Amino acid sequence: MTVTTPAGFRAAGVTAGLKNSGTPDVAVVVNDGPDVGVAGVFTSNRVKAAPVAWSEQVLHGGIVRAVVLNSGGANACTGPAGFQDTHATAEHAAAELTAQHPDQPFGAGEVAICSTGLIGERLPMDKLLPGVSAAIAGLTVDGGDAAAEAIMTTDTRPKTTVISGAGWTVGGMAKGAGMLAPAMATMLCVLTTDAVADPQTLDAALRAATRVTFDRVDSDGCMSTNDTVLLLSSGASGVTPTPDELTAAVTAACHDLAQQLIADAEGATKQIAIEVVGAAGEDDAVEVGRSVARNNLVKTALFGNDPNWGRILAAVGTTAAEFEPDAVDVAVNGIWVCRGGAAAEDRSKVDLTGRDVTIRIDLHAGATEATVWTNDLSHAYVHENSAYST
Repeated sequence: MTVTTPAGFRAAGVTAGLKNSGTPDVAVVVNDGPDVGVAGVFTSNRVKAAPVAWSEQVLHGGIVRAVVLNSGGANACTGPAGFQDTHATAEHAAAELTAQHPDQPFGAGEVAICSTGLIGERLPMDKLLPGVSAAIAGLTVDGGDAAAEAIMTTDTRPKTTVISGAGWTVGGMAKGAGMLAPAMATMLCVLTTDAVADPQTLDAALRAATRVTFDRVDSDGCMSTNDTVLLLSSGASGVTPTPDELTAAVTAACHDLAQQLIADAEGATKQIAIEVVGAAGEDDAVEVGRSVARNNLVKTALFGNDPNWGRILAAVGTTAAEFEPDAVDVAVNGIWVCRGGAAAEDRSKVDLTGRDVTIRIDLHAGATEATVWTNDLSHAYVHENSAYST
């Protein structure tokens, strides 16, 4: 159930001392080929971390043979020196990997870098680089679990997945428990496959997958500076799936990881699916779902087990989506508390005692639907984020 389940990949996770907790904080994933295809999507935040800027450049080259990831520091808002630290990390990793495989020398431009943690501080390179060396020395086909643990920040558990095809496999790992809002993905994620696929097919599959999964996870409305999702292909299975087959498998992997992210969101007591139906178009459906997902009054009401549908309708009304206010229906956990923009079934019938909540909004404006996933806003979320840097 890890990034090393597909053939052709090794990984490792080690403790380099970047985190005060003393838990693992450096991971490496290596693609041993024979193929080295890659696709990626990154944060659309205009304030981009140094590793995002570096990895975007690396992907222009079309080859990624290794990914170095660290928790314990985002290396964001660190200026030219921070970018040089990322460059130095890639060069160090390439040199170590070349020493391990002198017949197949690595270049720094074939190493993607991902970082996560506190924004605004440079990474301690005297700890990071030895950690990279240790991780590369410990690379193994069984190292996926350790790598997934090493990229966690406020996550309470690692997040991994495997989706099987006909003779080929997609694996993945992700981290993220807060600062989850889209316009790309929502966190750090490495996906691997041993399918044979060219970069164009990988890119199309990844973008189609993230559009309906990570792009629709909206935990707290806050967009990170470091969001990165990479898809690596080794081709080691020798099997070439159709583009539709590959897209379906990558989408399933992303969906599984996205649900794990919401389930582990900071302080969450509710896992909420906002289903918008009857929309005039996909953009309208997503905009309405996101507006409800980001509404603090809705999120706090659900934390208090209060089916306050008026707050939901008010959030819908802030959008530019096509609908008539007097035609909107709203159901909470299957109870249609609002019909035609007014009170319907007794809200006391709504059972919110469980963790899973479904809000269904029918705009009666068309035939399109979309789902956005979020969570409630709890005391624990406020507490955790009030002291994150201290």
